[in-house]
Amino acid sequence: MPGFESFARVASEVRCDVLAARHRDPAARDASTGEILATWPGIHALLAYRVAHALQGAGMRLMPRMISMLTRALTGIEIHPSALIGEGLFIDHGAGVVIGETADIGNNVTLYQGVTLGGTGFQTGKRHPTVQDNVTIGSGAKLLGPITIGHGAKIGANSVVITDVPPNSTVVGNPGHPVRIDGRRVEGPDADWIHLPDPIAEAIQALSGRIGELERVVSELSEGEPKPPAEVRPLRTVRGTNPAGG
Repeated sequence: MPGFESFARVASEVRCDVLAARHRDPAARDASTGEILATWPGIHALLAYRVAHALQGAGMRLMPRMISMLTRALTGIEIHPSALIGEGLFIDHGAGVVIGETADIGNNVTLYQGVTLGGTGFQTGKRHPTVQDNVTIGSGAKLLGPITIGHGAKIGANSVVITDVPPNSTVVGNPGHPVRIDGRRVEGPDADWIHLPDPIAEAIQALSGRIGELERVVSELSEGEPKPPAEVRPLRTVRGTNPAGG
């Protein structure tokens, strides 16, 4: 069985998880610690995971898996007991969240509902994502394989990410790809999904601007060219008359 130090570490980690929920969930700003512990499914799942992880670290096998199975049935959140999770993880809503066996999550990470940190097949060894500190992952995003999500990155809702993500970047789309946020550095949890950059809209806007520029150049060139001479029409001959006056 785990010793006192293991359970003390679990208590400390759960305390950080509750603080993360209070700071990042507007609905929890006025909630007491007891209320959050009693009614937040993400906190229930993390508490169960941290106990199961401690039990597994003590050499137990069946009990951690039973705790994980029961937690999935109660909360809709599946966290493998072998996953590595740092302090201050916040799982908002939580339904459908899956965290695989070799997933490695840093500190102060935020996951929304439907997020999957999964594998890509039947390979062994490290096969799930590594998520560094201060990462935010939007609803329905799928992060697959032994990829690394850099510090401070932001993954847009429903993105499918199968390659490494640079630090302090935003990833959108399927397949997920980084997009630039002009003049703004992503630092820590950021849930402003409304203003995510749209690469397709940006491309259309760039093409529209280019077309306007080309039209202006063509117009300037046309104004500088000499105008063609007016069309000369032949005189009409009235039947029965001589055009020369004879």
